Amino acid sequence: MFNLVVLTGRLTADPELKTTQSGISVTSFSIAVDRRYRSGEDRQTDFINIVAWRQTAEFVTKYFKKGSLIGIEGSIQTRKYQDKDGNNRTVFEVVANNVQFVESKRDSAPSSEPASFSNAGVDDFAEIGDVDDDLPF
Repeated sequence: MFNLVVLTGRLTADPELKTTQSGISVTSFSIAVDRRYRSGEDRQTDFINIVAWRQTAEFVTKYFKKGSLIGIEGSIQTRKYQDKDGNNRTVFEVVANNVQFVESKRDSAPSSEPASFSNAGVDDFAEIGDVDDDLPF
């Protein structure tokens, strides 16, 4: 059986590093994840709760902030509890096992100039001579 979740989304708030009574680092945060939609339909967004422990928690709180695009690999866990009125509640959250940058630091910084994918000019390219026909494919 598999319990594997892979998400890409934007943090909805700055993550806060907390420490358990036994000294383990933890952070809980949520990310906004767009759901696929069809042409003509309104875009829908899901807000997914994430929890990260130990070095992963420290990494997230150090390098990510509200609005950062983040990639998360983890698993879904459920927790049950009773609220203050005695109602039974169930929480679904993703426990992050691996967290990655999805955009470069330059991409995440606001800029007045449009992004450029090429630095080369037309004169920077050289003509390729005859192609060798001895290629194995």
